[in-house]
Amino acid sequence: MTPQDFDYLRQLLRQRSGLVLSAEKQYLAESRLLPVARKHGFVGLAELVAKLKAAAASPLSVEVVEAMTTNESFFFRDKVPFEHFRLTILPALMAARAREKRLRIWCAACATGQEPYSLAMSLKGVGPALAGWRVEIVATDISTDVLAKAKAGIYNQFEVQRGLPIQQLVKFFSQVGEAWQIAPEIRAMVSFRALNLLNDFSSLGTFDLVFCRNVLIYLDQETKIGVLNRLARQMPSDGFLVLGAAETVIGLTDAFKPMADRRGLYVPNTPASKAAPVSNVLRFAVKA
Repeated sequence: MTPQDFDYLRQLLRQRSGLVLSAEKQYLAESRLLPVARKHGFVGLAELVAKLKAAAASPLSVEVVEAMTTNESFFFRDKVPFEHFRLTILPALMAARAREKRLRIWCAACATGQEPYSLAMSLKGVGPALAGWRVEIVATDISTDVLAKAKAGIYNQFEVQRGLPIQQLVKFFSQVGEAWQIAPEIRAMVSFRALNLLNDFSSLGTFDLVFCRNVLIYLDQETKIGVLNRLARQMPSDGFLVLGAAETVIGLTDAFKPMADRRGLYVPNTPASKAAPVSNVLRFAVKA
């Protein structure tokens, strides 16, 4: 791939997905895009780029963006965010929403579905405390391929061994050949939709909790700021935002502020913010 072709790809990826590909990542582009080129019968990446230049808005450009998007995911990834969910976020929201008994959760960039399904399993573990509640989990991703896998809820042995406690595997999965499929009752708790975070997402409505983990690290500063500010407009003053361990709002926006002693957890930075102090939050553990 020539430097000119690589520069074109970098610009295309940045415009379409916000992905910032550094100059030394040409090897990554080549390894991920060669299968796309072969699929379409192109001689090499030069022909692939030529086709993209001829029709930048073609379905081929969508394939290229999806191939370059990182879709790493596993159940209960990093553990800490799910501890925050069980011990801090959920009790606070249940207290605040006791009258309407409704919760809306958004997993942005959900990849193959392990994150929203982990939240769904955690909610199931609450048991009678959520009886009569309407809980909606919306999971979105830019890649239609990973969304198809997420909707099916089928994972191989390696995937279910990554972060999933054996009790959860036995309780919520059934074996399908050499793979495992998550229970219909868990799949029914999550609705999957294709969405590019660079586009307007106001039509999704408001969410009490947003998981937007390991997304901002791939974006340039201007795009990060735009995404965070638009997320803030989709949340009530007592909502919660969960970011990845390597991500922060500090230095990017005043729309959110970190929650004390809760790494990766943020609340809207408004005078009306009603997020309860951790010491005053009712705590309960999710049953295995």
